[in-house]
Amino acid sequence: MRKFFVITIPILTIALFILTMLSDKVLKNSLSYDDNIPLSIEAIIIEIENDNWAEARDKTDLLSKAWDKVVKRVQFSAEKDEINEFYKNIARLRGAILAKDKSNALIELNEAYEHWENLGK
Repeated sequence: MRKFFVITIPILTIALFILTMLSDKVLKNSLSYDDNIPLSIEAIIIEIENDNWAEARDKTDLLSKAWDKVVKRVQFSAEKDEINEFYKNIARLRGAILAKDKSNALIELNEAYEHWENLGK
């Protein structure tokens, strides 16, 4: 029995770690309506293109909250650089919206979307 536990426990532990490290593709998907990152990015793009800066600011707050929910799920399996870059994109997006700079806001949104797409590769 002891030999069984000596062999089984390390194998199960390693398998669990491998599953955790490879789970980012599954865990980054939306589990509810309020943590859908691509949908939030698209909604902000629409508001910026229509020059609705107050709505874009509000939806950026929702994007930030959604990202905070998702990052808790993928923090062990995603690259730290991708997570940090997404946070930087949100911060720059807030600045661009505050300055009502359409081109920089759209650049940051597209870059954030690319980081989102790379978060599981």
